[in-house]
Amino acid sequence: MSDLELLTQSLARNVKRWRTERGFTLEALATRAGVSRGMLIQIEQARTNPSVGTVVKIGDALGVSITTLLDYESGPKVRIVPPDQAVRLWSTERGSSSTLLAGTEAPGPLEMWRWHLMPGDGSSSDPHPAGTVELIHVTEGTLTLAVDGVDHPVPAGHSAAFEANAPHAYRNEGSEPVVMTMAISVPFER
Repeated sequence: MSDLELLTQSLARNVKRWRTERGFTLEALATRAGVSRGMLIQIEQARTNPSVGTVVKIGDALGVSITTLLDYESGPKVRIVPPDQAVRLWSTERGSSSTLLAGTEAPGPLEMWRWHLMPGDGSSSDPHPAGTVELIHVTEGTLTLAVDGVDHPVPAGHSAAFEANAPHAYRNEGSEPVVMTMAISVPFER
């Protein structure tokens, strides 16, 4: 079985498990997540590979991290994640990518990401639930961070923190790659 097939199976199993544990019907979760009931059925039956945005919306609606949805089981108090277990969730033909390095429930989802953005590439995100915070540290290049329609340049060595309950995007408008680390904290609301 390929890595993608394993991820699809894990996602199917965990969405259904967490939906049931939270007491949500398909309709209730679809409404909370802003995705169609049909999409949730396809996900729970492992018949589709949804976009990262869809997985984020479902995780936010369930109050769990993407890490949890992709089957990183809770383990001992210290969990070491080797590089080969980090999960690349987004990539482009130019070589841009985002990789989920680690995550936990603390008490809501807390995730750490590594991003590479090649010149001219970017990625947009829908608003996260109120109370969601993102922290970004740029190690190479200059990131253009757009939050609620306002651009903020973040050069190498600089960090940014923002409330992510507004539309936001990450762009590389420069001529060299942007490398950044991002942490996202999402509060759980029942």
